[in-house]
Amino acid sequence: MTDVLLPDPAVHVADALELAPDLLVIPNQRVDLVPNIGIIGGTDAVLVVDTGIGIANASEVLALATEVARGRQLYLTTTHFHPEHAFGAQVFAGHATYLVNRAQADDLAAKGTGYLEMFRGFGGPIAERLQDVEIPVPDEVYGDVHDLDLGGRIVELRATGRGHTRGDQVIQVPDAGVLFTGDLAETGQFAIFPWFPPYDVDVSGVGWLSVMDRLTTSAPKIVVPGHGDLGGPEILTTVAAYLREVRDETWRRRDSAMPESDLRTEVKALLIGRHPEWSGQNWIDPAINCLCTE
Repeated sequence: MTDVLLPDPAVHVADALELAPDLLVIPNQRVDLVPNIGIIGGTDAVLVVDTGIGIANASEVLALATEVARGRQLYLTTTHFHPEHAFGAQVFAGHATYLVNRAQADDLAAKGTGYLEMFRGFGGPIAERLQDVEIPVPDEVYGDVHDLDLGGRIVELRATGRGHTRGDQVIQVPDAGVLFTGDLAETGQFAIFPWFPPYDVDVSGVGWLSVMDRLTTSAPKIVVPGHGDLGGPEILTTVAAYLREVRDETWRRRDSAMPESDLRTEVKALLIGRHPEWSGQNWIDPAINCLCTE
């Protein structure tokens, strides 16, 4: 919880950008708890990637997707189970088929209620956005790999294994060279480590770095991060470099038996000094704490 009132996490569908033919992104404009949202079309169907937080946001996304689809079948997927990405999915019931990977479905079932209560605890506009929200239940669940045929366009849904969460998935549009990473990658901020013992300790710095190294080899032209500005493959290499940096600096001091309080202070100061322009400094301590256990 935080004593600082966060801004209203409103999705602005009017800001949608066309990245390629029949491929839109609604950018988050660097507003906290607003994800970058995708709308990807083929000749037969349209896929929405992430919903925004709450019913009102998701309703606007659904309205835009319906307008774009013009009668084509609708699908919804989410990059992971966190509220700003998935806690609007109930709006799509009866309008779209909601499909996710098995590990994400398990996250929703096991941790969705706890995260809903935690985010409501932020109060203000976030609590208001989460009124009447229900934990979403997917219509279809796949294992680790699913190729969704939208008609003339295949979209690749790939579970990544443990990283930011246990159930992360990425969405790749090969014909357009576009990769949606969810919160495996952000721009302009320190990586978000949801390390909340004893309630949630599934984030893995080691696993996350391995995922990023694999994604880098996919060489996308355009990377759509979970939050922050869109860019090219340098987004992936920047995140991987940071994860390697925080791992190495933490482990070097841990292995020298430095007291954890001193370790945390020293590594945090070092990272802020190297990346003074990045936001989200509050995520450095959880990253260090996580890596101290790995």
